[in-house]
Amino acid sequence: MEKIKKAYYYFFYKIYKSIEYTSELVGGAFWTDFKAGLVILTFELWIIGSFLNYYSVINDQKLDIYIISPILLFFLTIFSIINYFAFMHNDIWKKYNEDFDKLPKKENQKGTIVVWMIAVFIILNFFGSAFLLQKYVLKMY
Repeated sequence: MEKIKKAYYYFFYKIYKSIEYTSELVGGAFWTDFKAGLVILTFELWIIGSFLNYYSVINDQKLDIYIISPILLFFLTIFSIINYFAFMHNDIWKKYNEDFDKLPKKENQKGTIVVWMIAVFIILNFFGSAFLLQKYVLKMY
């Protein structure tokens, strides 16, 4: 469990550092922790959305918006609460960020590659599942 928690904070750390870097370039370095938390929440919801899309296509079942909305609202609430307590409530992420800043440069570069590969996978998976769902829905009509 501790390794999963540390990986979660490392994922946040890399997103945070990326947003911090790009925000400084354009002069908008504010609420970086909130922005990073929002990115993580988006990724979490895209993972759930992908599962719902695949479920719909695999089971040959059109999911109604009245079914999907409560599911997404449930997960949005759960993930928001988890993210709030993990990142905003007690600022423990700052301690983790300090620890991750002390990692050797080579190890941090490897971590960056892994985090961005995961992020790209989540994005491609979500939009790929949406594409499959769209093809499935069009085939139905």
